[in-house]
Amino acid sequence: MSSADFLYEDNFTEYIEDYEEDELPQAQAYLSHAQIASLVLQMVAFLLGVPGNAIVIWIMGFKWNKTVTSIWFLNLAIADLIFVLFLPLYIAYVIMGFHWPFGKWLCKANAFISLLNMFASIFFLTAITLDRYVHLIHPAFSYKHRTLGNACILVLLIWVLATVLGSPALYFKDTLTSLQNVTICYYNFHHDFDIIVFRHHTLTWIKFICGYLFPLLTMIVCYSFLVSQVKKSTVLTSSRLFWTILVVVMGFFICWTPYQIFSILELSAHHNASLHDLLENAMPLSIGFAFINSCLNPILYVLLSKKLSFCFSVTFSDLVKHTLWEVSRSTCSSLWSSNYWEHA
Repeated sequence: MSSADFLYEDNFTEYIEDYEEDELPQAQAYLSHAQIASLVLQMVAFLLGVPGNAIVIWIMGFKWNKTVTSIWFLNLAIADLIFVLFLPLYIAYVIMGFHWPFGKWLCKANAFISLLNMFASIFFLTAITLDRYVHLIHPAFSYKHRTLGNACILVLLIWVLATVLGSPALYFKDTLTSLQNVTICYYNFHHDFDIIVFRHHTLTWIKFICGYLFPLLTMIVCYSFLVSQVKKSTVLTSSRLFWTILVVVMGFFICWTPYQIFSILELSAHHNASLHDLLENAMPLSIGFAFINSCLNPILYVLLSKKLSFCFSVTFSDLVKHTLWEVSRSTCSSLWSSNYWEHA
């Protein structure tokens, strides 16, 4: 392929421009340092994400009574668990030099699950932030409308919206086999260059605005109002729930910001061949960091646990359970505090 033709093996944005059948890529004989580092991060995400998120789902889904807060954290863990369960497919794809032997439908499903996880995770984090804002700033409205039934309806709407936004992967993802029997899993936008560019730009900006920018601005506004309007901010900032949500939100944006930045930068690669070398190293690393987010939340629950500071004999699940219990208790405390502030 010429330098103007760009192929990047990316679970989200892989595409091919102006290829000839005899020029299709062969399996990579070796991986770059950036791809190896990304592969290590993906393996870590899988090894820690499966048991970690399973523990959260077990605690929130089967051990405790349902609350609005527990429903948010439960579905956040479900989104992450679904994603990490599909990670071995992508790990195998990279190890085999970007040869996809799993068929077209798993190619589509793997990319769809990746996008579904990204959108569902950020939407649930946004819902948690809005829930805290309404709960503390508008306690009367919260007392009337913050019910398990309404929370379940919002959960369903979030899953539907994440499914819709992730569905282009089901349509555009395709497989292509070269004369050397190397199969790639890529976004088959079109054979016309202008259509490829248009569709790539459209999907990237939808992903950036809906899955990053709008949720980020929403959270910034909500936290700003929380800090500025709550009368007894010391009670707010001492709340276990406040810090848990804040750290989890920060973890998401730290992990996903590099990927979003390089995805936008990748749009220029259609017309700027000098960006190819940068993206070949930057994109694998940014993808690896994004995938790490799927195993991060249970680890953060452990690090936030007060038990960790004085007891090292308890199990991982005990530490997770303790933090989630503190979060649940913090919800009840904040409700009392909100009512107190309202009538002070």
